[in-house]
Amino acid sequence: MKSYRAAALVRGLCIELTGKPQTVVSQKWEGGACPASALKLEAGSCESEESAAAFVRAAYEEWKKSNSSLLPSCAVLTDNGGLETVFWIDNDIDSARKRLTEKNDSPGKETPAVTGEFVSTAERADVVKNRVAIVTGGAQGIGEEIVRNLAAAGALVFIADLNFEGAQKLADNINSTEGRTAALALEVNVSSEESVESMFETVANTAGGFDLCISNAGVLKAGSVLEQELSDFKFVTDINYTAFFLVSKYAGRLLRIQHLTAPNWKTDIIQVNSKSGLEGSNKNGAYAGGKFGGLGLVASFAMELIEYNIKVNAVCPGNFLDGPLWSHPEKGLFTQYLRTGKVPGAKSIADVRAFYESKVPMKRGCTGKDLVRAIYYIVEQQYETGQAVPVTGGQVMLH
Repeated sequence: MKSYRAAALVRGLCIELTGKPQTVVSQKWEGGACPASALKLEAGSCESEESAAAFVRAAYEEWKKSNSSLLPSCAVLTDNGGLETVFWIDNDIDSARKRLTEKNDSPGKETPAVTGEFVSTAERADVVKNRVAIVTGGAQGIGEEIVRNLAAAGALVFIADLNFEGAQKLADNINSTEGRTAALALEVNVSSEESVESMFETVANTAGGFDLCISNAGVLKAGSVLEQELSDFKFVTDINYTAFFLVSKYAGRLLRIQHLTAPNWKTDIIQVNSKSGLEGSNKNGAYAGGKFGGLGLVASFAMELIEYNIKVNAVCPGNFLDGPLWSHPEKGLFTQYLRTGKVPGAKSIADVRAFYESKVPMKRGCTGKDLVRAIYYIVEQQYETGQAVPVTGGQVMLH
């Protein structure tokens, strides 16, 4: 049983016991006495993930015989009797890290969460509090807005981006603002299977697992089907379509492990798609095609992964007119469309913007706040999967 899998099983067990998100911080053992109150696990005793989960549950039942508390705050993974990894458990990453520093293995004081038949306003307000989230392409643009919103709402957010320096700078800024460890930077190339697999192992070893994965990384290279180079088409498809497969594959594997000890806990994979995935885009076929394909993956993965209580959905935002893709003074689409004459009669950037705003019944572009509201809806909604939620100001309506 590898340590990152054990971490996910321990996290799942603690979620199942409390009905709340938990954080599990892994520590490579460097010698000394085994923590007295630790839940003890044996690495070599399990041949499959299912048998490992059964072993973790049995170990917990044995642990309970000598502990009156509901929740262990420490677990140890041994290999042939020797300590290999220690897992420190608490509600959030700062509390778990404090336990590690202080070697505080006293059992937790958590009580089981109580759920009723009515919608709880408190639960709605805390929809992502203490949840562990991953946002790919989170260092800039709309990904940054998603990250900042999740952190402000109480989540621990892994900012996964090829631009590690930007992700680290953003994480430092958020942590300073929030006064806690609210964000952690990860370097990832979402078009590389090895890189994506490594990312999820790092998440498991750092926090024990996760609850929400937002596949946001995307690129755009517009071009006519009559003129676009195959290399450009493949570049867009690799990031916007194939990478979602890779992210879902390894997110799903880790969530499946966690589900073995947390069978009642629902988790989420959300693709940031586009209105172009609902209606197409003129001279932008690579982008729209990848987004259309992404919705096919969403529906297919949703059918398969619900067995493990993993919900898979998409949000389909309209144009982020205030973002750099559109508003950059030199490279933005407003400037490009003005220069190429794509908008008939437009004489200024303001004219181009007004043309695109006029296409939206609500007369404005989409914002990060609009998109995050849709994400919260998906996380809160316990009875929906395989959906594409439009966030287009009425530009694309249900049909």
